[in-house]
Amino acid sequence: MFRQGDVLVVPVAKDAVPRSAEEAPGEPRDARGRLVLALGEVTGHAHAVVGPGRLVRDQGPLGSFLLHLPDGGRVVHEEHAAIALPKGWYRVVRQREYVPGSVRVVAD
Repeated sequence: MFRQGDVLVVPVAKDAVPRSAEEAPGEPRDARGRLVLALGEVTGHAHAVVGPGRLVRDQGPLGSFLLHLPDGGRVVHEEHAAIALPKGWYRVVRQREYVPGSVRVVAD
């Protein structure tokens, strides 16, 4: 597992990746060519992956993302050290916090 701020990146075994994710179109890259995992609403900073890969929205109940890095990659952020990821599939999880009566995603 890898954590950078409020983003958790968890390796997923290839045989556990849904076929729909393997064939789904990826999310678009930002203007800088990055795959944005989480965008800071206040600062504009982003947890993002640089390098080849695809970010696919999982249709599961939490609306998380699956990240495929065929050659590995790096998660970067303006205020954190970069994290090197080996090639493979990953589930991207945003930290959530309990608010009485609901759960909300933590925002920068």
